[in-house]
Amino acid sequence: MDRDPAENGPYRIFTRDQWAELRSGTPLDLTAEDVAAFQGAGEPVSLREVEDVLLPLSRLLNLHVAAARGLAQVQDTFLGQPSGTTPFVLALAGSVAVGKSTFARLLRAVLARWPDHTHVDLVTTDGFLFPNSVLEERGLMARKGFPESYDLRRMIAFLKAVKAGVPEAKVPVYSHQAYDILPDRFDVVRQPDILVFEGLNVLQVPRGVGMAASDFFDFSIYIDAEERDIERWFIQRVLLLQRTAFREPSSFFHHLSSLTPDDAARMAREIWRDINGPNLRDNIAPTRERARLVLTKRADHAVERLALRRL
Repeated sequence: MDRDPAENGPYRIFTRDQWAELRSGTPLDLTAEDVAAFQGAGEPVSLREVEDVLLPLSRLLNLHVAAARGLAQVQDTFLGQPSGTTPFVLALAGSVAVGKSTFARLLRAVLARWPDHTHVDLVTTDGFLFPNSVLEERGLMARKGFPESYDLRRMIAFLKAVKAGVPEAKVPVYSHQAYDILPDRFDVVRQPDILVFEGLNVLQVPRGVGMAASDFFDFSIYIDAEERDIERWFIQRVLLLQRTAFREPSSFFHHLSSLTPDDAARMAREIWRDINGPNLRDNIAPTRERARLVLTKRADHAVERLALRRL
């Protein structure tokens, strides 16, 4: 671990091996089959990744949850009111195709195996995108995923409700098949011990809203990689979906299923050049240093370096 504050600023830097040593006996309760079931399209992950990266992280977060509960009890004691609990909100940020979805599902699974926080929910910010009808009206369909494509007021209202401990907080349902918000469909979050909140924009500071989503976070993680690797992963994912999900007649992208592999790859490169690359450079990557923990991946998707912010 590199402890030079002058060189690393507010972060302590760990190699993968150094981080793995911090597991400290945390048991592995997942099998290789479990891990494979959580894997997303084009997001490979191994059982070794769970052992070396996720188990030490789950131990760290377990300690943070306990500390947050202790601090809440101190405040309740000061106010002379019965002790209560509010959900611990954990944010997960990073680019399109960097592997957030798989990481979030696995993190939820390992956190839920700790006996003192078994109820762990996962919400993605896709549900807070404006419906396509609104995006089309505003000329924003080509900027889906950019800050202006999200209903930030609705997102903030949801996080406020979760932190206030309301019995039920609703999240609009986004369908990747339809590429749109499903009307009158909601997922319901019911007072979890931990909420994993995952999305491109979770660490961004919005304009004109008054509060940022990060005002409600107890811990935040950013998944990082070289842009050339993320672009390659994105192209590989598009080619995989073009051979699978896009072939479904109900898919919004069904018309792309007839493309040749070369044409599909060319289209994916253009999407990266015009949309995902600029969004990463202008809006997502600048939020990296707002995270409490930065995980850096190498070209094979494995985490090789971790930076933990000093308290």
